[in-house]
Amino acid sequence: MTPQTLHDLRMAQPRFQGLEAGHRACQGCGQALAARLTLEESGPDVVVANATGCLEVFTTAWPDSAWRVPWLHSLFANTGAVAAGMEAALKMQGRDIKVLAFAGDGGTFDIGFQALSGMLERGHNVLFICYDNEAYMNTGVQRSSSTPHAAATTTSPAGVARMGKRHLKKDILSIIAAHHIPYAATASVAYPADLRKKVRRGIEVEGPSFLQIHSPCPLGWGHGSELSIEVARLAVQSGMFPLIELEQGALVGAMPIRQIRPVADYLKLQGRFKHLFAGDALAREELAHLQALADQNIEDYALKAETADPFDTEGADTVRRGGLRST
Repeated sequence: MTPQTLHDLRMAQPRFQGLEAGHRACQGCGQALAARLTLEESGPDVVVANATGCLEVFTTAWPDSAWRVPWLHSLFANTGAVAAGMEAALKMQGRDIKVLAFAGDGGTFDIGFQALSGMLERGHNVLFICYDNEAYMNTGVQRSSSTPHAAATTTSPAGVARMGKRHLKKDILSIIAAHHIPYAATASVAYPADLRKKVRRGIEVEGPSFLQIHSPCPLGWGHGSELSIEVARLAVQSGMFPLIELEQGALVGAMPIRQIRPVADYLKLQGRFKHLFAGDALAREELAHLQALADQNIEDYALKAETADPFDTEGADTVRRGGLRST
């Protein structure tokens, strides 16, 4: 028998695929990748409540379905309530099955927030996952409260009067933290190992947990489909999207950035920010504003690593704080 390396053995292991190939997502869709990674880590013993949105549409075009787990389509506004009802019914039946709730930023930050808040406050044993592509992509790339400042969308166009969206991206994780739930975190499709660990942690905890996964949308963000992972990685490396963990509302972990990149490196790959590189005074002012926001994230979460690793291309694992569980 030919000797096999540990890597070979790992690659030979069958992995559950809760989301089948053959769905209708766009090439380079970060949301499709995030959903697949999530379900691979959660395994088959889950049930899913899925809000209206891209994920629901591209996986369930009648009469087909890409799902290999029990799946229920909820509305934009009530995913948290539907997931809570599923969890309560399973508990009454004595069935130890984890409920996953999937929604985009519209179904999390905006339309679905009331039901989500109620689910968290009541303590339902549900892992709620937001696939954050920063706009209402399914209905034409309209701005949401997750859309970053200065991004151009169909309802926050860039022009003479303004440089895209005037408002800041809502800090949803701080709002979630105010509910003092057992576990909440951010993740990115550019760091699959970190994402998997956080899904596993969210599955393990008893009570409500929340995961916000940054998921590039080539169509809405205006970048090539082959650049999705690079764009997602630059969001983290520039400090625009910190990867952090919270327990009972307190910060317990953050992924350090070993090589901090300028925010401009992240923005210039995306058509939704192209107006910021026109060279005029207003564009330069908005670029400086976005850089300041990223710098503030790096300072607030102490993201700057003490030493740089020249061989590191993806960043370090999340560093746990306060002597808590290491990831």
